[in-house]
Amino acid sequence: MQHSSMVDWRGRHRPVIVYRPIRPSDLEVLEKIHTYLFPIRYEPEFFSNVVNGHDIVSWGVVDRSRRDGRNDELIGFVTARIVPAKDSEIEDLLRFDTAKSDQKLVYILTLGVVDSYRNLGIASSLIQEVIKYASTIPMCRAVYLHVISYNNPAIYLYQKMNFQCVRRLHGFYFINGQHYDSFLFIYYINGGRSPCSPLELATAMATYVKSGLKLVAAKLWKNEGKKASSRCGSSNETSLVTATQSKRSLTVEGSGYQCV
Repeated sequence: MQHSSMVDWRGRHRPVIVYRPIRPSDLEVLEKIHTYLFPIRYEPEFFSNVVNGHDIVSWGVVDRSRRDGRNDELIGFVTARIVPAKDSEIEDLLRFDTAKSDQKLVYILTLGVVDSYRNLGIASSLIQEVIKYASTIPMCRAVYLHVISYNNPAIYLYQKMNFQCVRRLHGFYFINGQHYDSFLFIYYINGGRSPCSPLELATAMATYVKSGLKLVAAKLWKNEGKKASSRCGSSNETSLVTATQSKRSLTVEGSGYQCV
């Protein structure tokens, strides 16, 4: 069977893009597309869970205008999983309501569009489908994902769609014996937000500066005659976010790899 990524519609017809659920009959093509697009090898269990809807939600894309008898064959997809917010790796990046233990998140596992169907807005539409789905879950607070650091098209896409890049995770991926960094992106929904909004961050910084000035004034009052600079030095460093992340290896069940 010819791989769907080799189909070239340009110059012949304008595709009629249709979005539909991924089904068990898509298993073979789904595996082939992942193998073709991604440097990461996925376990058979991952594909089985996707096509059967076991703990994974997904959307597929087909071109109904294809004249080769394969107008129901996948040419793009997105897969995602619902995870409890309290058990997620981004719990510290949420304004978490401890009184609501059932808060959820949606994590995008994989997103891809075959080469000859790119630049048609398909990837953006798939992401919007995930966001719309997540927004229908009352206790869902955010959609999040990882992007390998060299995938500039995916990074640009998520930034354009108002995802926030909140972390760079060093050595997150381990592919073919080499480590690669990952960027963590978050899209807040249903009232979800960062524990440190821009206004809160500015307020905290102002309070920090004000406290520092008071401390300096107190030292000057106590040790009159000494140079103020000798009392203001500090070795403390501050950071908005820190994390210890488990690295993703070559063989994974779901790695958040994006190819758009």
